[in-house]
Formats: sequence, structure tokens, C-alpha cells
Amino acid sequence: MNFSMTRRRSLIAMAMGGTLGAVGLPATVFGATPVKGGIISVATIGEPPTLDPMMSTADLVGILTQHIFETLYTFDAKWNVTPLLAESLPQLSADGKTCDIALRKGVTFHDGSAMSSADVVASLKRWTSVASRGKQAAGVIADIEATGADGIRITLKQPYAPLTALLAMNNSAAVIMPARKLAATLTEFIGTGPYQLKARVPDQYIQLVRFAAYKSRAGEPDGYGGARKQYLDEIRFVPMTNANTRLESAIAGQYDYVDSLAVESLSKLKGSKSEAVILKPFGWPRLVLNTKKGLMADQKVRQAAQLALSEEDMLYAAFGDKNFYAVDADLYPKGFPWATDLGGAVYNKGDATGAKKLLDAANPKDRTIRLLTSQQYEFHYKMALVANEYFKAAGFKVDMQVVDWATLVQRRANPDLWDIFITHSPFLPEPALIDFPSKDSPGWWDTPRRDKALNAFNEARTQDERLKLWAEVQKAVFDEVPFIKVGDFNALSARSPKLQGLTPAPWPYFWNTWKA
Repeated sequence: MNFSMTRRRSLIAMAMGGTLGAVGLPATVFGATPVKGGIISVATIGEPPTLDPMMSTADLVGILTQHIFETLYTFDAKWNVTPLLAESLPQLSADGKTCDIALRKGVTFHDGSAMSSADVVASLKRWTSVASRGKQAAGVIADIEATGADGIRITLKQPYAPLTALLAMNNSAAVIMPARKLAATLTEFIGTGPYQLKARVPDQYIQLVRFAAYKSRAGEPDGYGGARKQYLDEIRFVPMTNANTRLESAIAGQYDYVDSLAVESLSKLKGSKSEAVILKPFGWPRLVLNTKKGLMADQKVRQAAQLALSEEDMLYAAFGDKNFYAVDADLYPKGFPWATDLGGAVYNKGDATGAKKLLDAANPKDRTIRLLTSQQYEFHYKMALVANEYFKAAGFKVDMQVVDWATLVQRRANPDLWDIFITHSPFLPEPALIDFPSKDSPGWWDTPRRDKALNAFNEARTQDERLKLWAEVQKAVFDEVPFIKVGDFNALSARSPKLQGLTPAPWPYFWNTWKA
């Protein structure tokens, strides 16, 4: 039986703490003439758990470290893979199993040493052993070797379409570091990026300064690709865990950029000392289920949890205004080539009676869901409050654990500590970049059906084939429930009018920006 309207309204009101009317989106005006010099401060959602971009899929880690480290490839403004430290796109053999990559010459690390093919090979081998995306690729990589001072070859066991996109990603990232500095745990953070690490004072700031010997690509900026121009002298990233504090600092103009504001903050930014930065569509929040241990290791229990939820109510609680969210089961929205129409059978049901029947059939000894969330992303927390009520109506007990984001990232790596955690991701240009294809990613989805669907998808040689096979991957997700998509949403941040040249992006970057 579904919740009554009165019950639904009360629990949503509890999560929202009020309602939000429709509002307009302000235009942003950029300056025309770049100015060199100056310092900017960026308020982030918290302290990063690491500055080693191979070791984390957290967006916060990617946002910071993309200024320090670089990958062989990145994404242009249209989300096409484009060269960064590579000279050009890979040369593939006719059978799709040999990938030759030419490297840019004259690239220098922050310690003054020149980047060589030996550094690239060593870095990629570390990536395949420690990074979740690297481990995902490792299963199809037979060898990584130098073909000279300025080239490498990746030999594959089978064709693997997502390889260049995986090499382009900025978290769990295949960054290139000096071979002699590599270690299981990094003690020095030395890359080739436009800014280098000068100081890290935990819980206070991370200070990056311009790398004088940086070698940018030629041409004009193009998304994350193209030229990376170093107008700023210094960038300071300041952790600010409380969402209301971030909002107040944006209103007062205390920071040049404030990341991750609640969407209901938009009206409060009008007339303030900061301007809204809106990314539409941004991405999708999801509940990740622990398929390895505990309550959610049972597929029937996961299906019960999925059936219990009203994702529409969770979205309304989190965002309030339909200008900022869309009720959408499928993993990509309309407008993306990966968009489908497959999720309606299991999505947005709020069916407490049906969920309880599934739960009773599974008959677990303990029906307590350890639900892990953080208030640093306030919309996560609001969704958790609503999910809590729907789970309880279906016969679950809920132990809601509210922690800071760094703690959540650490805790989710241990399958003994949680059953469900809430996270989100921007819409990525390649489905293989979503963390669920990796068996090493928290959630640890590993079944024969998963393997069959994903292997076929990744080995397909044409885009038409891949589009058809992506539907089979999604069907496996809806049936086996390694995670539950909540919907689509837009993102809100704020910037000072003095910060010029900023391009709204899912992982904001500050090369190419300047301070008027």
C-alpha cells in the first residue's frame, strides 16, 4: 500500500524545512580582457580524503588534483576525448588490440625533471594496480610498454572501447607522475599541471601556485582540453563542510568561488555579492547498495528496497522546484546518445506492501539498514530522510549514520561498515566512466549477468552495437539492483563577479580564469 498524501507531505516537509517557488536563472557576464596575477579562494564541501587522484573516485579529489596532475587525454567542450599529455589520439591496430600513443615532447614535472615514456609506463602500471578505474581496465590489458622515448604501447587481450575515456577521467585517474616518486602511498604530489602544491594545512586550506615551467597545449581553450592558461598566481581551496556556512560566505562575497550550494539558495543569491553558476543538467544522485556483505548482499532484499522508494518524493524533498530536477529512471536523460526508456517497471513505486512481501520472502535475520550519508551535500541528507521513512514503512529498520564526506569516503571502502550510502555523479560522456562497472568500486557488484552484459558492451566495435548493448546493461542494473538512481538534477554554485573566464563544469577548474 502506498503512503497517504498527508504522510508523504509531512515527511517531505521534514526533509525540506520549507518550500521553494519557481525562480528565474540570472545571466552571467564575463570580462573580455584577461588579467595576469592575483589569488583566488575556493570554498569546497570539505577536506579531501587524499591528494592522490588514483586512489579516489570522489569528485572533490578530482576537482583539486586536476590542477596539479594531468592525464594522457581529457574531454573537450563537447565531451569528446582529446589529447592532453598525449600528442594525438591513439593509433589502433585493425583488430583493436594494439594501442600506440605518441607523447608530447618538452613536458616538465614540478620537480624540474622531463616527462618520459618510462614515467608514463610506470604511472599507468600503478593506475592498473591501485585505482578502481585502472583495475577495471587491467582485466583487458596484456601489457604496457615504451616504444621509444616519446611513445608507449598498450596491448589489449580483446577490443576495449572505453579505454581512452578511462584514461581521460580526472578521478580514479590515470595521472602521470615521475616514476621515481611512485609509491603505494604517495609522500610527494608532483605532476605536470599548470599549478603545483605549495602547502596543505588540514581543515584550513590547500595552496596551489603557478608552475612557471608549465607547457600548455597550443590553440584555444576547449572544455578541459586545449590551452590551459595560467592567469592566476595562486589558488586556495578552503574546506567548508556546512552548507549554510557556504551559502552565507557566498552572499557576503568572502570567496571567489563557492561550490555545491542547495538549489533553494538561488533566490538568496539575488542582490548578494556573488552570482549564481548553474549547470543544467548536471547529474544523478543514487543510493549505492552493498552487494558484498550484510543485509543488501541478498538480491531479493535489494529489490525490496528498490520497490519501497518514491524517488519523486526524494527529489522534491532535496530540490523543491521542478526547475531543478526531473523524475527519470534511466541512467542517461534525453539528449544523450545513451538515453533509453527501460526503468519504469521498478522506479518510483513507493510500494510498501509489495516491498514488505519481498522482504518477508527473503527473511533476513536482521532487517536494519545502515544508511550512510553526509550533510555536506545537503541534498543527500534530505533524500536520506525521505528514504528512511519509506524503508521503515516497508518493514526495514534504519540506522542512519550522518558523517562528514571524508569519513563517508573512507567508511564506504569497508564492506563491513554499511549497507547503503548516498552519492551522486555528473552525467559522463562514456558509461564505462560511471564507477559501477568496476568490481572494486564500493558496492562490489560482481555477478555472471553483470559480466556478460558489460563485456559485450565494452567489446563492441561500433557505436550502434554499443547503444543496443547498453540497454542490456541497464536491464541488469534494474533487476540486480547494485544501486538505485533517484533522478536527474541541476547544480548550483556561486562566483564573485571579479572571477572572470569561468566555464560552468561538473568539476570546476580555474586555469583560464582571472581576477578582474
